[in-house]
Amino acid sequence: MVFRLLENALIFPETSLAEPDGLLAVGGDLSVERLFLAYQSGIFPWFSEGEPILWYAPHERCVIYPDKIKISKSMRKVLQSEVFEITVNHAFDKVIEYCAKIPRIGQDGTWITDDMQKAYLNLHEKGLAYSVEVWKDKNLVGGLYGVKINKVFCGESMFSLVSNASKFALIHLSKNMGFELIDCQLPNEHLMSLGAEMISRKKYLSMLSSL
Repeated sequence: MVFRLLENALIFPETSLAEPDGLLAVGGDLSVERLFLAYQSGIFPWFSEGEPILWYAPHERCVIYPDKIKISKSMRKVLQSEVFEITVNHAFDKVIEYCAKIPRIGQDGTWITDDMQKAYLNLHEKGLAYSVEVWKDKNLVGGLYGVKINKVFCGESMFSLVSNASKFALIHLSKNMGFELIDCQLPNEHLMSLGAEMISRKKYLSMLSSL
């Protein structure tokens, strides 16, 4: 059963009631308060332009344990080469803009709509959403952004304009920012190659509330 949210009621149904594909609720708004409550509850918005706001709580979660991230020999050479510079929260607006614009295989358009970009910028201004930026020759060439819930980083999207830039951002996030879990939401080949694994929603929610 998919629940309909009301804009004047700041509440979500239990995640255990989500559909097999993870869809839990529809409607509501993208206010700072609702978005942050969603992430605290193991829920995230995911919808396309022209659709109502859709809220998901997958039965399994794709995560990376920072101390288990896989770094290939070639990537270690990149890390040692100092070809990239890294910053945190220096260009959040540019990172989310690039994430929205980058074409992705198998996807027609983007779920990072103008309204979504504004919503996460609002979260960022409140200190609740972070970005990691990767620079080469003073040009922004990669990065990622997401929401911080205590020691869990709920990743939303990443982009790369040159080879290895998004990996560089993810490794920095894993090794240098004090997080104990990185939530990648849904699996893909790229994430699994970096050591991502699937855990149950129950285990994810337990870690989300205890870390």
